[in-house]
Amino acid sequence: MVHFSPTFLSRLASPLLALTLLSGCGAKREAVDLLVTNATVYTVDSTFSKAEAFAVKNGKFVAVGAAADLKAKYQAAQEVDANGQYIYPGFYDAHCHFYRYSLGLSYANLVGTTSWDDVLQKLQQHRQQHPQAAWLLGRGWDQNDWPDKQFPTKEKLDQLFPDVPVAIIRVDGHAALVNQKALDLAGVTAATPISGGTIARDAQGRLTGLLVDNAQRLVGKDIAEPSPAEAAQLLLQGQQNCLAVGLTSLADAGLDKADIDQMAALQQQGKLKLRLYAMLAPTPQNRAYYLKNGPVLTDQLTVSSFKVYADGALGSRGACLVQPYADRPKETGFLLSTEKEYRALAKELAASKFQMNTHAIGDSANRIILSIYGEALKGQKDRRWRIEHAQVITPADMPKFGQFGIVPSVQPTHATSDMYWAGERLGAARVKTAYAYRELLKQYGQLALGSDFPVEDINPLFGFHSAVARQDAKNYPKGGFQMENAISRPDALRGMTTWAAHAAFEEKRKGQIKPGMLADFVVLNTDLLTAPNEQLRGAQVLQTWIGGQRVFEKK
Repeated sequence: MVHFSPTFLSRLASPLLALTLLSGCGAKREAVDLLVTNATVYTVDSTFSKAEAFAVKNGKFVAVGAAADLKAKYQAAQEVDANGQYIYPGFYDAHCHFYRYSLGLSYANLVGTTSWDDVLQKLQQHRQQHPQAAWLLGRGWDQNDWPDKQFPTKEKLDQLFPDVPVAIIRVDGHAALVNQKALDLAGVTAATPISGGTIARDAQGRLTGLLVDNAQRLVGKDIAEPSPAEAAQLLLQGQQNCLAVGLTSLADAGLDKADIDQMAALQQQGKLKLRLYAMLAPTPQNRAYYLKNGPVLTDQLTVSSFKVYADGALGSRGACLVQPYADRPKETGFLLSTEKEYRALAKELAASKFQMNTHAIGDSANRIILSIYGEALKGQKDRRWRIEHAQVITPADMPKFGQFGIVPSVQPTHATSDMYWAGERLGAARVKTAYAYRELLKQYGQLALGSDFPVEDINPLFGFHSAVARQDAKNYPKGGFQMENAISRPDALRGMTTWAAHAAFEEKRKGQIKPGMLADFVVLNTDLLTAPNEQLRGAQVLQTWIGGQRVFEKK
């Protein structure tokens, strides 16, 4: 055996090491489209890890980690220095009404009005700006924000607008006030029958103009839709508003095939960048087409669910309650269809590949729908059928979310908007079982968080703040509203990213910054995990990216 001295070995190793280093320096780096560095990246992966850089190729994340490591491995066509800012997965609103929100941008904006006179003033201003419009339309009033908290009546509308039909929709979308011209066009009289809704009358039996829930359809059928060109312009305007607050994916609740086709066409043209999970209205036409043809599952568009309405809203006393309203002892609200109809639809959808996502506000509505879900699913716990809102739940019904595998899809700003009057509707004991997000999280293990815009503000950071601080924009109340049901900041971030994606069967594509995921992300100037509560709503979205392409930048 030949023995080499240590000196000889060291002399031999030096040139070999040098060759190796030279070879490494000359190694060709992998080409990527984008490299983002110098950031605090909240990946929202399974361990909630943080990173400082990531690489993107072909619209997907390919690597996440330390900047030095990624720079050594990748050659980027575009390199972005995040200047120490904070990056999160693109925000996902798990329940909104994007299509109707966008078309409603042409309506009189009545959000935040402080009195009926304030509403009338805004309507007159809007009419002066749009004198040729066939209808005078408005949205967003809430009588609970007014001193007397009473529903308005049509008399002043009749006086101010005798020759133009007027329809103004309450903030929750479950009630509308119309004038006599609109009632006449629709042929609505005091004798018109209605099921699952209310045509309000005064003490003398005369119509007040207030239409609740299904009664709105009597007038709505006469309101012409905007032209395709007008609708496209409004949808793109709505998109810009969404991108400016960091939204990259939306669950749009209650659409017809024609609405979806219109938005899909804009996506295919490259104009509508937002990713959409479209919930279908369960009309016979929609069911006939989609149950035959099956779900639509692409990176841009998911159509795999039907949105059902069990009851109305708490604010207009249409929510269906087990016991009467505390402030109206003879009223319990109502279902919008019969239990038989819900049961038949659940059976039909259980035999398909579609989810059933049901709006349920009152404790009676939630009880009925949860039981129907349990019967129809027969132990299938990963169908991810959803309760939208899940607002008032009795303690006895709460465990059914976990028992049947039902996703709670909730909107945290509802709690902080309703807290001023919810106790009047429900009473001190029952309000404690409302907006119970931590308990729902405990039962199912996840929460899908949304806003329900335009019912609430479009900004998802408002929902984040409401979820963790249980306070409104004025940071009221001190100490928070029913803080026993606040959720943690990591869970709130999960709820508006990966858990929202899970509720749509999209968690393998969206909601996390990790290799293989769609490269949707948002850059903020604020650390949502550590900033004081009072700074959360003021956090600024600096940039929004979809598929590795910058689609919004704050000027």
